[in-house]
Parts: sequence; structure tokens; C-alpha cells
Amino acid sequence: MSTSVTTASPAAPAETGGPGKNAPRLRGPRRHSVSRPKRSVLLTVMISLLVIYTVVPLIWLAINATKTQTGLADSSGLWFAHEFALWDNIRDTFTYDDGVFTRWLLNTLLYVVLGAGGATLLAVLGGYALAKFDFPGKRGIFAMVIGAVAVPGTALAVPTFLMFSKMGLTDTPWAVIIPSLVSPFGLYLMWVFATEAIPTELLEAARIDGAGEARTFFTVSLPLLAPGIVTVLLFTTVATWNNYFLPLIMLKDSDWYPLTLGLSVWNSQAETIGGEVIYNLVITGSLLTIVPLIAAFLLLQKYWQSGLAAGSVKE
Repeated sequence: MSTSVTTASPAAPAETGGPGKNAPRLRGPRRHSVSRPKRSVLLTVMISLLVIYTVVPLIWLAINATKTQTGLADSSGLWFAHEFALWDNIRDTFTYDDGVFTRWLLNTLLYVVLGAGGATLLAVLGGYALAKFDFPGKRGIFAMVIGAVAVPGTALAVPTFLMFSKMGLTDTPWAVIIPSLVSPFGLYLMWVFATEAIPTELLEAARIDGAGEARTFFTVSLPLLAPGIVTVLLFTTVATWNNYFLPLIMLKDSDWYPLTLGLSVWNSQAETIGGEVIYNLVITGSLLTIVPLIAAFLLLQKYWQSGLAAGSVKE
């Protein structure tokens, strides 16, 4: 007895109505086409010119800080001299004129810590209050802040000098520190940042839980304001560190000079009769002056990056 086994081949779905008709079809992986942004030649050229304008002076400063006074005159400005004298220039900068450069550096740090630090603190407190509390006259304060931002600091230098002269504060560190405490731009920046960074519902929840205003500010609001605080701190630090005109009219005693005014005095020695030409120390001192600012920007940039996407995702 022979048994024959026949194998039925399934019919093609397109031809018959068999079981293969509703069989699922395998789909290949989807390819998502991401359009690349178009390159703008004009924008590239403008950014390149901006980079050159920013970087070339720094390169010139770093190169010429390695030269002696003779090497500055005998070599190209954008190339090194035969003698590498950077370490000698740094040593001579700190030891010249009984180490007055160190005194100027400490003065600048004093003005930055008290002036820029105080301006940041006042901007944070004022910006938070203006952003999260309603009170009469708020619109008037907003107009005053915007108007103060539009007024340049040099326009207020002479009236400030006359006022401080009546008070007997000229030629003292307070003549530089007290005006530095006022930062209308920092106040406006913290006002705008606090409005967007701190949800009102979060503050209401903290108040319902029994937290007072001080505890709510320090435990809830302050961590959220960190990127804005760092931004304002950097702006006020740069403004105070590079401040020249205000110390120029306020200070007479060279022992209270900041770095900007002190280096200007060194630079003007070449124009006086019998004055010593120390351009190599002026250049080296200028390089040492910008190093702390560069370090501050590099160390604090992570706080900027953490705040760049704040409010960019809609929940």
C-alpha cells in the first residue's frame, strides 16, 4: 500500500482568495529625510570677519608679551622675536615699582567682589520681586529701569563725582564700589529671566505647604535662577574689571588704582620727560589682566548652557 503525500503550495495573494490573502506584508525600515540647513555665504563671511576681529588682538597681545622692549621694535607684531622673554616680563611686571602691579590687582579684585557681587545680589533680589510680586507703581519702575539702561555710564560720571565730592568720598575705594552696585541692565535681565524661569504655580505650592517668602526664595527660586545669576555676575564683573573712566575722575592716590588705570599710567610714562619706556611690561600686564576674565567665562559656561534651553520645550 503506497501512500502519496502531496504538498499544497499556498496561492499568491494577488491571484487567489486563499489564506495568503490577508497575510501581513513586511515593511522595510523607514528612512527619515533630514534636510540640511542651507549655507549662507554672507553669514559665513560675516562670522569669519567677527572671529578675526576678536582673535587677532588676543594673538597680538600673547605674542608681544614674549618680547623684550628691544624686541618689540625689531620684530613683526604678529610673530615672535629671537628672544623669548615671557617669564622675565611676568616677573618684572610684578616687581616693577615695588610691586605696585600686585596692589592694583588686589584693588581690582576688591572692586569686583564688593561692586560686581553687590550689584548681582541687588539685581537678583530686585528682579525676583518685580517678576513675582504685584504692587502699586510697578509700571513706573519698569519705565525707570528701561530709561536707566539707555543712559550711558559716562553721562553720569560727572554728577556722581560732584555728589561724592560733597560727601567726602572721593579718592576712596567707596567712590568706585558704590556706583558699581547699580546695574540697571542686570536688574532688567533678572526681571525677565525670573518671569520665565520660575512658575507661579510652584511658588503657590510652596506657600500652601507653609513655606515663608524667604524660605521659598532660597530653597525654590534661587536654584532656578542660577543661569541668570551667573550671566548677570559675568556682565557686572566685566564692567567693573574694565572700568576706567570712573576711577580716573574719582581717584588721585595711585595706591587705590585698579589695573586699567594703573596700566594707563605705565603707558603714559613714555610721553613724560625722563620717563621710563616699559611697553613690554604694559603689554604683559594687559595679558595678565584678561586671563582671569577668560578663566571665569570658561569655568562658568556650563551654567549658561544649562539655561539656554529653559522654556524651549512646551509641556
